[in-house]
Amino acid sequence: MAGPRGHTRREILTWNDVDELVDVLAPQLHSAGPFDAMVLITRGGIIPGGLLSEAMDIRYLLTAAVRFPAGSFSALGKPAALASHPEFLQFPNDALLQGRRTLIVDDVWGSGRTSTAVRSRVETAGVETFTCVFHFNPYRSLFTKAKPDFYGAITDAYIVYPWEIDRGMRGIDVEQPKFIG
Repeated sequence: MAGPRGHTRREILTWNDVDELVDVLAPQLHSAGPFDAMVLITRGGIIPGGLLSEAMDIRYLLTAAVRFPAGSFSALGKPAALASHPEFLQFPNDALLQGRRTLIVDDVWGSGRTSTAVRSRVETAGVETFTCVFHFNPYRSLFTKAKPDFYGAITDAYIVYPWEIDRGMRGIDVEQPKFIG
């Protein structure tokens, strides 16, 4: 959420924090499972999906890459980025999904557009789907009734995962965590 002067609160996670999220999610997923397949949403869902697939012993992993074009315009000629249709850059063939109870994984549910778009597309294959994220931000979600089926934590912060620290924070000034040891 935006704080004073419009700044968004940031939360910088450690690998121990990530392990705790996996520990929170694994029992939820085990009780709802088994899952036959996992669709990892690129790029954010790759590492969470890999960690959860190990914890759940899910070996059938697929990826989905989706983006929402920024240059879209509404019928009135105004920018319609939030209303734009998803562009699926990469998506598993329906035959790879059919008959598989599928867990869809991403890192964060912010607006919710990406997870809901992937879920809708997977469901066209006639598949039972479930969505899972490390962090759910209900304050940013564009959906009043849709939310992830499983999430490790609720937040209002911009989450910075440990695998994001060294690759540049998209213009965000983030100090490296200080480790004592």
